[in-house]
Amino acid sequence: MTTSTVTVPTTPTLGARLRRMFGQQELGLLLLIIVLALLVNAANDRFLSPTNIANLLQTVTVVGIIAVGMTFVLIAKEIDLSVGSVLALSAVSAGYLYSLGLNPWLAMIAGIITGGLCGLVVGTIVVFGKVSSFIVTLGMLSVARGLTQLITGGLPQQMPAELKFIGQGRVFEIVPVSVIIFIALVVIGQFVLTRTVFGLRTTAIGDNDTAARLGGIPVSGTRIAVFVLIGLLAGVAGIVYSTQVGVAEAQAAQGYELDVIAAAVIGGASLAGGRGSIIGAFLGACLLGLLRNAFILLSLSSFLQQVSIGAVIILAALFDQARQGNLGSFRSMGASLRRRFISRR
Repeated sequence: MTTSTVTVPTTPTLGARLRRMFGQQELGLLLLIIVLALLVNAANDRFLSPTNIANLLQTVTVVGIIAVGMTFVLIAKEIDLSVGSVLALSAVSAGYLYSLGLNPWLAMIAGIITGGLCGLVVGTIVVFGKVSSFIVTLGMLSVARGLTQLITGGLPQQMPAELKFIGQGRVFEIVPVSVIIFIALVVIGQFVLTRTVFGLRTTAIGDNDTAARLGGIPVSGTRIAVFVLIGLLAGVAGIVYSTQVGVAEAQAAQGYELDVIAAAVIGGASLAGGRGSIIGAFLGACLLGLLRNAFILLSLSSFLQQVSIGAVIILAALFDQARQGNLGSFRSMGASLRRRFISRR
């Protein structure tokens, strides 16, 4: 006579459901954001008001949109330092073409394509010229910024009134249109990264490009496509940015590349490639926006704001190294110090 055991299915806990939805990195970041939000709201009860939350999200849309593309770039074990300048060039191109009489929507599309062309140039030089993406994008940063000055002569370009709803419009007078665009791109980006061949190829070449090439993955084409993607998203961000302020300026988005990289790294994108999350990049951008908003509401020094954001970036990079097991030298140094301390006693 044999006995059989019956397995009774258990209902997953709330924590298990959240881990399945977000992943370990994203869940920890989400909890950190919630805790910080509650602490700031305890000091200033205006923080969690619907109006302030909508304004906070609107301020992170530009950085967040590009962070979606930067996550793909970092996963592919590359980097792009030119996104701020490409953003400005895309916006200025759209404004300039509109001033020449081009249809506003066609001008917007042309501006976004301009960003994609910048990414195509960068990707082609990186792949076929075999030059480090750090150097190439550093050069593109200067080239794109110089082109904006040549196009505008240093003067701001008026954006079409038909497009201003992108940066200034609100749905139901509460939710900014730019936030809806941002969230839509996050959803699409997460789907592309985790559910499409392109996303799987990007992860594969970042993890081990030699194995990916031997496995038949078009490494060169995928790398170029990644740079085109972030160029297009920088173009979209340029349209959002310029319609928020009403004009396209040659000096727009200076220094944004650091915020974009920070948002992606804080969100879990590995600087060593092969790992990243679009939802994490979204949360990383929200964390940076939360910190800036909190310092304004609490009337704290802007210098302290820079220190805190820099510290968060460093901690995120250290966490990434610890997750990869690359902090062995720190552990060995700690063990050595402990042995010396014990021997002296």
